[in-house]
Amino acid sequence: MIELSEQDFRARLAFDNPWWDKGLDQVYPESAVAQVLPRRAYFEPFRALAEDRSVRRAVILMGPRRVGKTVMLQQCIEHWLRQGIPGKTLMFLSLETPIYTNVPLERFVRLFIERFGHGPDTPLTILIDEVQYLRDWERHLTSLVNSFPACRFIASGSAAAALKLKSRESGAGRFTEFLLPPLNFAEYLHFIGQQHLVGPDGMACGCRDIGALNRAFLDYLNAGGYPEAVFNSSVQRESDRFIKSDIIDKVLLRDLPQLYGIRDTQELNRLFNVLAYNTGNEVSPDGLSQSSGVSKSTLVKYLEYLEAAFLIKRIDRIDQNARRFQRATAFKIYLTNPSMRAALFGNLAEDDQSMGALAETAIFAQWFHRADASTRIHYARWAQGEIDMVCLEPHTQKPSWCAEIKWTDRPLRDSKALRHLLAFWDKNPSIESCTVTTKTEQAIQVHGGRTLRFQPASLQAYAVAQNALHPHGRVHAVREDPLPRRGLWLP
Repeated sequence: MIELSEQDFRARLAFDNPWWDKGLDQVYPESAVAQVLPRRAYFEPFRALAEDRSVRRAVILMGPRRVGKTVMLQQCIEHWLRQGIPGKTLMFLSLETPIYTNVPLERFVRLFIERFGHGPDTPLTILIDEVQYLRDWERHLTSLVNSFPACRFIASGSAAAALKLKSRESGAGRFTEFLLPPLNFAEYLHFIGQQHLVGPDGMACGCRDIGALNRAFLDYLNAGGYPEAVFNSSVQRESDRFIKSDIIDKVLLRDLPQLYGIRDTQELNRLFNVLAYNTGNEVSPDGLSQSSGVSKSTLVKYLEYLEAAFLIKRIDRIDQNARRFQRATAFKIYLTNPSMRAALFGNLAEDDQSMGALAETAIFAQWFHRADASTRIHYARWAQGEIDMVCLEPHTQKPSWCAEIKWTDRPLRDSKALRHLLAFWDKNPSIESCTVTTKTEQAIQVHGGRTLRFQPASLQAYAVAQNALHPHGRVHAVREDPLPRRGLWLP
């Protein structure tokens, strides 16, 4: 059997790093720059982290499939080259490349250093894509951080929580994590050139054309969570196939089985289909087990795996007094990207019966861009009512705001639909504001001395998304604001 030689590795590395031998305009011609995916809102904070050499740590760029991690690494390289950083100090390699299978990372680093004769103090940047394909990657990367102090190591991977777990178990303070989620609604509007539909950043945000905004929101629900589905016309024509086969199936049938040793992939697939169809609804272990045919003991593990892959998010229940349950017998499951449901069960129309649950899923998905969402956001349910969203403050564990997510204007004219919301507010006076989303209308009403905000769900999704991207420049989705500047989208 003929083995791969050093020359084979050198040739492949040179192919993956054309800036070693070619000029900037040959590698990144100006004519082609506009044709590639634009920078995401997360680019600048990630670039700043990647450039920070004050602490000797590797940066781990985590996120689900097809959200732009590889593109972001390449955009960093292009930025650095345009800033005058020598190309010979930058190395990119993807461990998904067959020739690199099971090759220790140190071998690549030494080949790179030997090629250019770099000294031990030369500041180098090494970018490693799809790092999860190397077994025990965390040990390899920790060793490199310790052995090459002048090198900045940046790695990316698709199994977000699995990478996070291993980085915390074995990183020993050597890794800094950065999560790149799917496109949120504010990014989506910017990418399709429709950001003019809402007010400017940092100002009270109104809507100039709610019909147009709702149409964009519907497109976002059906296929807008992935950059390629926005910019690639062939992907747009077959977005359901792209999302299902390139994202969902690869995670369920390849990534998770490889990471966790799952043998019955069809069982896992059945469970995910049940969860996707019921996104935004309350479920129980018993009910899920019966619907999917998965035993309860296996079910618990599968839920952890699906959440680790950033496919779902679990939200815990509280009672009418905003108290947690000691034993969770019910909870809500949300897709982290609502377009996954459309890929599995077909695109939604504006008047589809499932639009309420999908609008709720979309608003929750904007919150999942915040690291503290899973510990702060809950739902309340008791015999007489339910509240879709309740925020518990970390230091007091008391609710500061709550919200009902609707895709209808009926609550504006039917006070009976608000009884449970007002009753919950009466029992929890720490609440400063309550919001009810609608389909098209916005208003402020006073009920029994309590002021309720009403606003379209699409506008709400935009405001939450903007605030996740710009936490120090809050966007408020209602022009009038008689309450303290604290609402659904404020922490």
